[in-house]
Amino acid sequence: MTFFDDLRVAREGLLSLGFWALQVYRLGHLRYRFNSKLIRYPLAIMHVVLDKLAEIICGVTIGVSAQIGQRLIIEHSGAIVIHGAVQMGDDCIIRQGVTIGNRRLDDPLGAPKIGNRVNIGAGAKILGRVRIGNDVEIGANAVVLNDVPDNAIAVGVPARIILRDAKQELSS
Repeated sequence: MTFFDDLRVAREGLLSLGFWALQVYRLGHLRYRFNSKLIRYPLAIMHVVLDKLAEIICGVTIGVSAQIGQRLIIEHSGAIVIHGAVQMGDDCIIRQGVTIGNRRLDDPLGAPKIGNRVNIGAGAKILGRVRIGNDVEIGANAVVLNDVPDNAIAVGVPARIILRDAKQELSS
């Protein structure tokens, strides 16, 4: 069950604000499984209220239509924004001050697709229609505007891509 998987990986357990913000997202996203308005509308109303509370108390905003995999860890909550068009794989870690969203007003749904086991450092920004591969490290305060391949590290502003295996740097 997703709730218990999320709880198992939350470092602070039930005291983790990131865990509770994630559960509010999961509750809101649950409504997409139902076609009946008798179920969808009450879930939507409950989600709107809880989402605003999560934003105020936890400092985390997750768009309800985002697709987030299992066992996301929000290690330090506060100033985290995840766009509703984001797709994120399993076993990712996000730290405080992270923004994952669109880059341009004329492309409001242009959000990142993030692979599995991605570690996103504090203050990082991942913007636009970029693909982040599996097993990627995004450094603290990095601004990622281009695709990052599997097994790479992205650091700097704008982010430089460093391949782990080849020990070479790709220019962004």
